[in-house]
Amino acid sequence: MGITSFLFLLFFAVSAVLYYSIPKRCQWLFLLLISVIFFLASGNALLILYPLASITVTYFGAKFIEQEKDHKRKKWGLSLVVVCNLGILVALKYLNLGIYTYNALAGRLQEHPAYLDTLQFLIPLGVSFYTLSILSYVFDVYYEIIPAEKKWAKLFLFGIYFPTIISGPIMRYKDMKDRIFAEHAFDYNQITKGLQRILWGFFKVLVISERLAVVVSTVYDDYETYGGCYIIFATLCFSLQLYANFSGAMDIVLGVSQVFGIKLPENFQTPFFSKTIQEFWRRWHITLGAWLKDYIFYPVLRTNFFMELPGKLKPRFGKKTAKRITTFSAMFILWFAVGLWHGGAWKYIIGSGIIPWIYIVGGELAEPIWVKLRKLFSVNKDTKWFSVFQMIRTFLLMSFAFLFFNSAGFSTALSMIGNVLTTWNPEILWNGGLLQLGLEIKEWLILLLSLSLLWSISVMQQKGSVREWLGSKNIVLRWTLLYALLFWVILMGNYGPGYSAAEFIYQGF
Repeated sequence: MGITSFLFLLFFAVSAVLYYSIPKRCQWLFLLLISVIFFLASGNALLILYPLASITVTYFGAKFIEQEKDHKRKKWGLSLVVVCNLGILVALKYLNLGIYTYNALAGRLQEHPAYLDTLQFLIPLGVSFYTLSILSYVFDVYYEIIPAEKKWAKLFLFGIYFPTIISGPIMRYKDMKDRIFAEHAFDYNQITKGLQRILWGFFKVLVISERLAVVVSTVYDDYETYGGCYIIFATLCFSLQLYANFSGAMDIVLGVSQVFGIKLPENFQTPFFSKTIQEFWRRWHITLGAWLKDYIFYPVLRTNFFMELPGKLKPRFGKKTAKRITTFSAMFILWFAVGLWHGGAWKYIIGSGIIPWIYIVGGELAEPIWVKLRKLFSVNKDTKWFSVFQMIRTFLLMSFAFLFFNSAGFSTALSMIGNVLTTWNPEILWNGGLLQLGLEIKEWLILLLSLSLLWSISVMQQKGSVREWLGSKNIVLRWTLLYALLFWVILMGNYGPGYSAAEFIYQGF
């Protein structure tokens, strides 16, 4: 049941009406019911056994950790819960990474390699999202940030809450427990804002992302034929497609949840306005970055090994360099985890993890050089144009990383890069070559107009909430703009019978 489908809209509408029709004390139970129905309707019904097992182990493990007085036994309890949850995740998503790696090495190092067969698993919806959400819960119980939840059903709802199970965001129990289980009265203002956000999400996904997907797939599926500047252009388009797709899904999810009176954490803050790679990742997939920093990066830095490492390195490298090596090493673990979370393939680890880490480390090491160059050429870094340059630079660097993310595999990504370096065909920009990528002129005009609107709204978001701004306008202007957007989505969106929409890119994670 895709969240841009008519079936989902019907499911959502009926659920919302019933939600506000029943006694408020029963609302969270109703959310649990429809979340289970949504999960069962989204694939093989037996797959619900995975979150059922994970959340049940976490529930009893957290209660044991809270009640146990002996610190060593508490740590053993935490370890058991973490191993069980990560064990399921690793078995489902990462075993084949080891098999692929072994087969690749065997093919190169052995004359007669014995290849291993890959494993085929049915993966439950949102396994990477709900696993991190429930792990944050048990970590917070262990560190005595929150008490253990007394009701198993409430923890189960937290884990499989239906708007978030497809593409996140990754939730924290301490932030959500007073929202998701609260009694919610019908609030016209909140419901209207939620519906507005859903509409904006549909605009991003159906009008922008789906058109860009045609261009990207045309080139990436046949990169040897196109090559050169086609690959560069398609890669830049993919960055925009990924943003429209993922942030559009988040708009729909957050809007749906707001209709039910439940505020979810934001996952995007106009990332393409970022001036550095660090800032980009603070604005992109915010909840994942925050989770990994809180539960991997900082705990790693507090381990005995990393606490003692600067002292061991200081005599040889000096105090400042020793601290840098320590921080960069912990950052490598963090970014490797970012890449690994995205999928059990080296293209994800390289594109979403290692390359951003190289950017950040390289940027910090090269900063003294950039300072000297700016001084030499009298560049004022506080000017508007320098800020624009930084934004474009960040966009291009991340687009290069996304090439790995979207390629068929790591070796394919390297072949595409080699193709770009050996084929130079800039004439496609003026000889009509771009019109051979699956979109007619009319479709390009619709796409460009829609991207212009997206950019304009993003500029406005830098100054404040667009929905608050819209709400401050007179009713005629407000509803004229909303109906104009609605008709634009209806008339220009890609949907309907016989149309196969591209899946949400983050849906498989």
